[in-house]
This record gives sequence, C-alpha cells and structure tokens, in this order.
Amino acid sequence: MNREMRGHLAMLLFSCLVAGSFSLGVLAAPHIAPAALNTVRFLIAAVIVGVAALLTTGISGSAFRAPWRYFVLGGVFGTYFVLMFEGLKTADPVSASAVFTLVPVMAAGFGWLLLRQVTTRWMALALTVGATGAVWVIFRADMAALLQFEIGRGEWIYFWGCVAHALYTPLVPTLNRGEPPVVFTFGMLCAACITVGLYGAGDILATDWLALPGIVWVTILYVAIFASAMTFVLMQYAALRLPSAKVMAYTYLVPSWVILWEAAWGNGLPPVAVLFGVALTVLSLLMLLRADRGQPS
Repeated sequence: MNREMRGHLAMLLFSCLVAGSFSLGVLAAPHIAPAALNTVRFLIAAVIVGVAALLTTGISGSAFRAPWRYFVLGGVFGTYFVLMFEGLKTADPVSASAVFTLVPVMAAGFGWLLLRQVTTRWMALALTVGATGAVWVIFRADMAALLQFEIGRGEWIYFWGCVAHALYTPLVPTLNRGEPPVVFTFGMLCAACITVGLYGAGDILATDWLALPGIVWVTILYVAIFASAMTFVLMQYAALRLPSAKVMAYTYLVPSWVILWEAAWGNGLPPVAVLFGVALTVLSLLMLLRADRGQPS
C-alpha cells in the first residue's frame, strides 16, 4: 500500500469516526447540558493530546506566548460543539451531518477574508454540488419546505455552530506562530475546556453526574477519544500524504456514514429522495479528490 493510499484510508476512518458523534449525540443530548458534556470531553481530549505532545515534540514555554490566541480558537471551537449538541436535541442526525458538509463552503469564504485564499473554479463547482446535496437533505427532499425555507430548529442551531467551525479553519494558520500542531492543539483544547467550563459552570454544578445514563458516558468518551484526539491524529497523518483539497473532501462522506450508523442502531434508512442529496455530497467528494489534477482554474 503506497503513501497516498494510506492517507486516503486515514481520512476514510476520520469521516466514519466523525459521523459516529452525530448518532451518539442524538442519544445523549436529552440527558445532559451541552456545555457540561463538552467541558468533560475537552478535558479528556486535552489530557490525551497533552501526553502525546510530551512524548513526541515536547511542550516548551515559548508555545504559550500570547495565550489569548488559544482562547480565541478554544472559544470558537467550543461554540461549535456546544451548538452541535444543542441542535442534536431535536435535529435528525442525517440532516445535521448534511449541515456539517456546508463547512467547506463557508471555510472557503473565511479563507478568502482572512488569508486571501482563492478557490479554483473546479473546486467552487465541487463545493456547490456538495452544498446543493446538503440543502436537499436538510430540507428532507421537501420542495415545499425548501421554497418556504422551513429549517428545523435543531438544524438551524447547528448551522451557526458550523459557521464557528468554518471560521476556526483559517484562524489556525492565522494565529499559529510556528508551534507544532500537537502542541498548538493542546493549547486550544485547554482553552476550550476553560472557556466552555466557565460558560457552563451552572450546568456542570447542576448535573447529577452519578445518575447519568450509560449512553452519556459512552458519548463523552467517544467524542473525547475517537472524535477528538484520534481524528486529530488521522487528519495530521493524512495532511502529510495528501493535498489539502483531498483532505477537505472527506467532509462530504460524513452523511453517508451517518446513514450507516443509524442503520446499525436499527433506525432504518432515509427515503430514497433524501438519498439523492447524499449522492450529490458523494459526487462532490469525488470532484474534490480530483481537484489537483489539472482542472481549469
């Protein structure tokens, strides 16, 4: 297996693990406040990534120059996850994952504003195809709902979380001052834990942690270990082996994985009309995987 193929397999696993957080999140969201859940997940993830940093690059004092940078990133990242779990209280997991596929489109816009990054015409077309498929899924293939712009409350809440996620992407290179990725991520996770913890202090104190159902602890451990620490490692691994366009492309595979996760939980498959929108997101993935092969720009 060559170097590039290993990168693709890493991102395939990445997209599957990210998808799992949607299905588990729907089950856990009614039982715990989003801020309380995410404070614990950021704490666990920070410990894991911090240990990884100590064992690899080490953590020097110079990495914490201008600590406000980590709090900006941690606040933005924390906003995404709090709004994600707030939205999953009412949103369908497949629809929510479709909202997530809008992140590359918004990230391209923030990338231009902050870094003056230019998107080629081919990539813009691929992003448009993916966004079209996402919108079709979000409105559950209901043309009347689309024309009336009837978005579910959960999907709408999560959309604003995705705006924060899209802003996070170009903020990382803007605020990074040469720190190794694992150290920079450790600083961000620590700041996210503090920021979300302060915001949700009341919810944390009000939570009866010993009485929480098992699915909440399964979700906390899953999102901390697999959907945070492990996906970070997989993305870093793939980024060293694949062009950035290909790494970003796997975002569009998440709704397909969520459908499989939901089927595994015994929740059945969505209507065929909705699957058409999912197919468009997969087409967008294939287009983005070809984004570096000489398409007109």
